[in-house]
Amino acid sequence: MLVPPLKGWPHDGPALAASEVGVQGWNVLAGDLPLPVAVLKREALAHNIAWMAERTRAWGVELVPHGKTTMSPQLFRRQLEAGAWGITFATVMQVAVGVAAGVRRALIANEMMDASDLAHLAALRRRHADLRVIFLVDSAPQLALIETWHARQADPVPPFEVLLEIGFGGGRTGVRSEDEALALARALRASPAVHLAGIECYEGLWAKGESGADRAWVDTLMDRVDAVAAACVREGLFEGEEVIVSAGGSAVFDLVAARLTPALGRPVRGLLRSGCYVTHDHGTYTRMMEAMAPRLGCGCADALRPALEVWALVQSCPEPGLAIVGAGKRDLSFDMGMPVPIARAAAGQRTAQPVPAGWRIDALNDQHAYLRWDAGDAALAAQAPAVGERIGLGISHPCTTFDKWHWMPIVDEAYRVCDAVTMQF
Repeated sequence: MLVPPLKGWPHDGPALAASEVGVQGWNVLAGDLPLPVAVLKREALAHNIAWMAERTRAWGVELVPHGKTTMSPQLFRRQLEAGAWGITFATVMQVAVGVAAGVRRALIANEMMDASDLAHLAALRRRHADLRVIFLVDSAPQLALIETWHARQADPVPPFEVLLEIGFGGGRTGVRSEDEALALARALRASPAVHLAGIECYEGLWAKGESGADRAWVDTLMDRVDAVAAACVREGLFEGEEVIVSAGGSAVFDLVAARLTPALGRPVRGLLRSGCYVTHDHGTYTRMMEAMAPRLGCGCADALRPALEVWALVQSCPEPGLAIVGAGKRDLSFDMGMPVPIARAAAGQRTAQPVPAGWRIDALNDQHAYLRWDAGDAALAAQAPAVGERIGLGISHPCTTFDKWHWMPIVDEAYRVCDAVTMQF
């Protein structure tokens, strides 16, 4: 239930279920929602979900999209309905949100060892007999903490399913060498507290958007994954017949997908975890797609499409070449690039128009954006925004826009509100 006051919600609007929002007759450009407001474009959203579902099927891997991108139960359900094998999370709290939304296969792409986290995972599994949760392990100390908790339980607790995480020097989590990885895999196999289901890595933060460098990087990392997985198979360290191999951020997922089903002499289930695909963006991931599209044999417009925008008012035009727009760090992403002006609509106008190519956002405050253009350019000066005009901003990196909102309307191409999603961060 959406209960006002909420950012972007009509000031005198009633409390509504998200499913009731689409029949209210609201239109963003008619002024029915106070600005700023973040919106999801219906057609682009549906396209992205269907496109990634089809791609992963063609690659022969399963999609387990990262739920932390949106933390939206409604979007989880859309992804699952399109064929996602499960949903990836980063914390136990996020898993609980997913389970309440109907998720029954959850991958925690993170190390778990805290007693309260383990207790809650065990409780979730008791309450939901069909729930499967898998998390990561990368060290003997972590395993010792899990074993200590497991041994102290008065009632027997089934072993936790885990993936061995492979890392690299200077990276984030993950075992740093193949010898360390194999030693830990042996300890996992011998432990009564866990079952080793497969192997995992993460490549995304080090992608450059240059095909040659990115391919070399992914191959280097996945070669290590293959080597450790093969050694584990030879020693019989994996539980069960099927081996899970998982990787995949949102930057070079095509290169990763090609390496998720190595020949191990037994069934392999490749799990691709890309999450930002669901809305894509106008910044970082658009740049990554420009490098990826030729590898996929398609144009960028045929691949993923930006589906997330933030609309805000021009509040002031205090000097030539500058307009202050009423949206800032509390409303949209800025950790991987500034927002991008993409559309405008004058006060009273219900049709969005493209913005001049010379417009840019070069700074943000908490709730203000600095929209600039070349004041000496006569053509740009003639197209300067006016106080009260609405500006549509594209974002770079959707994760850190979603977490700034409790809800987002889904709009059609005319910005009529036709549905809504909620976020539970």
